[in-house]
Amino acid sequence: MAAGPTPSQTVGPFFSFGLCQRPHHQLVDPGCADAIRLGGRVIDGAGDPVFDAMVEIWQADEDGGHRNGFGWGRCGTDADGRYGFVTVKPGGDGAPYATLLVFARGLLKPLMTRVYFPGEPANETDPLLTALTDAERAGLTAAPADGGYRFDVHLQGEHQTTFLAL
Repeated sequence: MAAGPTPSQTVGPFFSFGLCQRPHHQLVDPGCADAIRLGGRVIDGAGDPVFDAMVEIWQADEDGGHRNGFGWGRCGTDADGRYGFVTVKPGGDGAPYATLLVFARGLLKPLMTRVYFPGEPANETDPLLTALTDAERAGLTAAPADGGYRFDVHLQGEHQTTFLAL
């Protein structure tokens, strides 16, 4: 008897006790002069918070390298679907952005998107942003909030975040 392919399994809801026990949400020291806060909520298609999701961030620092040695952070969502990171604005060539991956119940694979920062001149020539509609571009751009940036992830619905193929 030949073995067939193994079917995909949904991810979660094991993040709070399996992967988010040790905090990994600070990519830099909060006292760092160029530290910023980036956070928001993960929201399902009905507009309800996703309280058992996990968000990962991947980014490069202003030199195009990784500020904390690996340019990566992880944060579970709380009861209101909130997540948050302390990081620096990503660097490198072109428009600064952070790659965000969302893992949540019912998903076979993580969802990947980008977080761009408002007011960046390079946003006007970024190949991804220029290929999108105004609404899609707006859905990939963080909003200034409380001295940092807010980026809500809408998994479905009218305000669905633009997700990229993995």
